[in-house]
Amino acid sequence: PVISRRSGGLSIGVNLNPDKACNFDCVYCQVDRTVPPVVRKVDLDRLNAELDQMIQLAVSGELFTGGPLATTPGSHRSIRDIAFSGDGEPTASPVFFESVELTAKLRRRYKLDDVKLRVITDAAFLHKPRVKDALAILDANNGEIWAKLDAGTEEHFRIVNRTNVPLQTIVDNILETARVRPVVIQSLWMKVHGQNPPAAEIDAFAERLTTILDAGGRLSLVQIYTIARQTAEPYVTLLPDAELHAIADRVRARVNAPVAVFGG
Repeated sequence: PVISRRSGGLSIGVNLNPDKACNFDCVYCQVDRTVPPVVRKVDLDRLNAELDQMIQLAVSGELFTGGPLATTPGSHRSIRDIAFSGDGEPTASPVFFESVELTAKLRRRYKLDDVKLRVITDAAFLHKPRVKDALAILDANNGEIWAKLDAGTEEHFRIVNRTNVPLQTIVDNILETARVRPVVIQSLWMKVHGQNPPAAEIDAFAERLTTILDAGGRLSLVQIYTIARQTAEPYVTLLPDAELHAIADRVRARVNAPVAVFGG
């Protein structure tokens, strides 16, 4: 459980990648891969039991009676979401569908009608049939997809996300998904070797979003944010709030979608 600035309250995270495996190798990743994983596979029975217990603790208020969450203000003590986000890409998990299914059942059992089921994803696998089936369960359970898009050009994409998946595949997957339901775009910006993101890169990013909208995709929000903890590469540093707001203003001027800023 964490108090999430982007969720606006209590977020219960579900880590489907305890092996720390990911198809991206982002320079800003905050997962410590220097420490070997203790668990490599998700036990669905264990997941169900732990999530059940965590929901009980949150609903009863016991979660806030001691420890780091004891100072949480009352306005942030209700569950805002159950989020599939951990040490890797959740949709790559072989039990992603089953995990979404059991989480939806718990949500209904506890009558958490206002709680969102969120998938925070790099969007590389959104086209896969089994992932689409899981997203359909999300759609029936106040679901929401936060899709990563950190670049507008292939060159910047390679520098930041370091993956073999082409940027166009990511954009196409977001478009296909956003034609079915609105999608939130999560976009992290930072200094690399002390340099701010080039203006041309921000414009190219905005153009990617406009392309998605023009082709029938729906974007409910564009999140502009920066790093908050130690990163994989030491040459990556956070952007000051003023720089983030400048990026957001540049995106707003070019994209017909809401834009929100989350500082470091």
